[in-house]
Amino acid sequence: MELNERMAAQIFKAFCDENRVRILKLLRTGEKCACKLLDALNISQPTLSHHMKILCDSGLVEGRREGKWTHYSISPQGAARVADYLNRLTTPVLDRDDTPCRR
Repeated sequence: MELNERMAAQIFKAFCDENRVRILKLLRTGEKCACKLLDALNISQPTLSHHMKILCDSGLVEGRREGKWTHYSISPQGAARVADYLNRLTTPVLDRDDTPCRR
């Protein structure tokens, strides 16, 4: 699957904040209620909501509502897409234009 630059920016934005990285680390052990994330991170509910929106928009995290709380988990499909995209982005390819540069 080929991702465009906009999606790549959304994906990598998810990794560009210490709290979002902490959230991903917490979710590695399984699904967590937002209340548990709030306790572990010592941040406000609006701040958590902001971070979770970015993580969910990237496709790395998915949420499900249960009562008044949302439970979050890492999306295996989203994580695989991110790994695949990073691999494609960093794997060298032969340049079809092998003419020398002229100044």
